[in-house]
Amino acid sequence: MIEYACKKCHALSTERKCKCCGSTEVSTNWSGVIIVLDPSKSKIAELLKLRAPGEFAINVE
Repeated sequence: MIEYACKKCHALSTERKCKCCGSTEVSTNWSGVIIVLDPSKSKIAELLKLRAPGEFAINVE
């Protein structure tokens, strides 16, 4: 299964359209994963400006 990372919000998905922001600018060239359960309680989510729970790539090319 191929996972795509959104170039705008870094959300991971198995589809070629981002489920978080709706962008079709996705890439299979990404690395690192951050899993955010509750963005309001996460310092990492705050630092990366993530507002929704989910899986996100750290680096997307």
